[in-house]
Amino acid sequence: MSELDRWNERFAAGDYVFGTAPNAFLEARRSLLVPGQRVLAVADGEGRNGVWLAGLGLDVLSVDFSPVALAKAGRLARERGVPLAIQQADLERWDWPEAAFDVVVAIFIQFCGPAGRATIFDGIRRALRPGGLLLMQGYRPEQLAYGTGGPKQAENMYTAALLRQAFDGFDILELREHDSVLSEGHGHQGMSALVDLVARKP
Repeated sequence: MSELDRWNERFAAGDYVFGTAPNAFLEARRSLLVPGQRVLAVADGEGRNGVWLAGLGLDVLSVDFSPVALAKAGRLARERGVPLAIQQADLERWDWPEAAFDVVVAIFIQFCGPAGRATIFDGIRRALRPGGLLLMQGYRPEQLAYGTGGPKQAENMYTAALLRQAFDGFDILELREHDSVLSEGHGHQGMSALVDLVARKP
């Protein structure tokens, strides 16, 4: 089974794998967001975060690999009565736009190994405008012991040191490793090893 087929199959269920509520880390940083800002929601899946952002009056582009997930994102946006731009893309091959977004949101985008991650992180750096904000949350390698969501490969995980190096030159506003309980659909449930990053492009 191809990677695309695997994700399409996962998202084909009638429910929302990660729920329809926004990620708690993202929601808690609402005060950093300003209506009218242009936002890129990276690997936004079924749209829970992109739709929430659009509901705040942000101009959101939701990008994901899976057309099945994006169809559900579009449905959720229509149900909530918010505009959501949608684009299917393989983020390792996507032509990331230059300085096009005020905010990039990257929540649990750990579907690729170190080489693909480097490409995507470079794309994020490119896509942010000067002064733009990055909001990112991911799993740490310790997540494998919890088994409550995320990839099965330790090399796909983040650490604070890895993120600090990857976004060297950014103004790090927040960088925190912690273990917290997640309740996001049936895809992320239970105690989880997390790392949060809030950073501003110079």
